Amino acid sequence: MSTAERIYSRLVTRSEDADQALPEQVRRDVPANGLRLVGATTLQSSGDQVVNAGTVLPWLFAVLGVPAGLTGLLKPIRESLSMLPQAFLTPFVLRARHRRRVFALGALVQAASAAAMAATAALGRGLGAGVVILGALAVFALGRCLCSIASKDVQGRTVPKGERGQITGLATTASGLVAVTLGLGIRWLGGDALTAGGLAALLGLGAALWVGVALVYLRVREPAQDPEEATDTADDDDAPSPLRRSWSLLREDAPFRRFVTVRALLLVTSLSPPFFVVLSLEAGTDALAGLGGFVIASGAASLIGGRLFGRVADRSSRRLMSWAAGAASAVIVAALVLTAWPVLPPGGAAGLVLVGAFFLVTLLHTGVRMGRKTYLVDMASGDTRTLYTAVSNTVMGVILLVVGAVSSAVAAVSVPGALLLLAVLGGAGAVAGLRLPEVSGGR
Repeated sequence: MSTAERIYSRLVTRSEDADQALPEQVRRDVPANGLRLVGATTLQSSGDQVVNAGTVLPWLFAVLGVPAGLTGLLKPIRESLSMLPQAFLTPFVLRARHRRRVFALGALVQAASAAAMAATAALGRGLGAGVVILGALAVFALGRCLCSIASKDVQGRTVPKGERGQITGLATTASGLVAVTLGLGIRWLGGDALTAGGLAALLGLGAALWVGVALVYLRVREPAQDPEEATDTADDDDAPSPLRRSWSLLREDAPFRRFVTVRALLLVTSLSPPFFVVLSLEAGTDALAGLGGFVIASGAASLIGGRLFGRVADRSSRRLMSWAAGAASAVIVAALVLTAWPVLPPGGAAGLVLVGAFFLVTLLHTGVRMGRKTYLVDMASGDTRTLYTAVSNTVMGVILLVVGAVSSAVAAVSVPGALLLLAVLGGAGAVAGLRLPEVSGGR
């Protein structure tokens, strides 16, 4: 038994039946490939924590004196542009026999974008700096598009069912540890007084992490086609155009359409945490006011959730999605009831409730995200998986903009009202998710 196989077998509960169903060469490479995917995904998630549109970049904008109106564009640009173009990038991905190269290209695009942000943070100020950073963030999101599409294919080609969720969980746990360490370092080095130079160095670290992602990913031994797919359809000249195939998937593929619908309803865990931050500050607590505090909370959720949810995703990814979304909705309702209780003082206890709710919903988001990723990889194979990934993410980019706009409009009137709206959507998603067909290990 090789060193890679010993380490991999200790970290991951092996799926013997699924392993034996793979071709011999693919089966031999599973341990080494699994460890490489864990390493690359850990570096990727750590880079995400550094180039974070919800924590680091808003803080940078405040330090650089960028107008507040531009700060509100950070999240929509990062989230929507990383998903909306995926259906249009699909033809490029389908032409690549080895999808690891597509992923590496996307990682290098993100590295270059992070480097551009770092240079702007060091040299720029005001409106001009904000515009340049937004432009770099848009390019960063496009690079993320390529990584998102290609990663599902690479994992599906190199890792059997029953082990994919655990690999994602291990990487999430490792990146959480990195994020907690980073958050503690931020508070120790600068805290709330972190300078533009310090943030530039932080973004430079992010660029280096993304270069590391590309280098590790290129070492994955990937077969030219999915072992679960009998033939390779990427070069079929008679196949309809990718856009037509995408529309056909939504119109004719009922299981895929139901998955996209459920995924749209599960936005509760993605969109609600910022509202808890707003309510906690209004309640008079500053526990999450510092940049380091935000990063620590996010990292702690990943650290706990990665190991906790990885094996659950391999047993039943649909149940993990549903249970996590339902629990998040319950946390939101409980927090709103407790903070509305007149016995609680406006600061102390109420603030602790909101901070606790922020952490729990962020933790549950790890479960939702891990469940839906594993479900998508397990439900299809080959080029169909590529199309599923691209089409679902493109649709979600549109839905994210709509739901985000509606929840923001409601929040302008009542932040608790916006949270309650998201909780209702999450409850509906939890029920709908349990009706999805089982595609994972089911053990």
